[in-house]
Amino acid sequence: MRTISFSLAAIMLLAACATTTPYGPAAQGGGYGFSDQQIESNRYRVTFRGNSSTPRETVENSLLYRAAELTVDQGFDYFVVIENETDADTSLRGSSYPAFYGRYGAGYPFHRSFYSFPYYAYGFGWGYPYDSYVREVTRYSAVAFVAMHQGEKPADNPNAFNAREVISNLGPIVLGDGS
Repeated sequence: MRTISFSLAAIMLLAACATTTPYGPAAQGGGYGFSDQQIESNRYRVTFRGNSSTPRETVENSLLYRAAELTVDQGFDYFVVIENETDADTSLRGSSYPAFYGRYGAGYPFHRSFYSFPYYAYGFGWGYPYDSYVREVTRYSAVAFVAMHQGEKPADNPNAFNAREVISNLGPIVLGDGS
């Protein structure tokens, strides 16, 4: 029973690690999610950080959604992205199985038998380095400086976004109500 409980806990922990960053405020100190800082009365710096399971497109959509949400909350109609950047932080993560100590021989499972001898092995396969692996992990972070304005969005500015349209179009994707 104890083994089953441990296995279920391990599966739930792995499943939690494999989900994308949910849309929401980042924890203080640089957690995953959005954060914003007012620069001037109508200018903000908006950031969205994703975990290693969050694709770049999701990070960028969440950033735009937050900028639109903030624009409406502040009483404006559209925002202009002054400057934006998406960074990819890629690192290598390694893992190997722990060393295992046991005995071979006629005395197994009696470890003090005269006919057994000790051995060391790594993991459950052929041993080091075969039971270790290295994987590439990428975390995306996007930042944008936005200026918020009232009135009609200028049609000739490709960096201007109607906040309510962004919320309407990206909301189902960012909040998980659609694909």
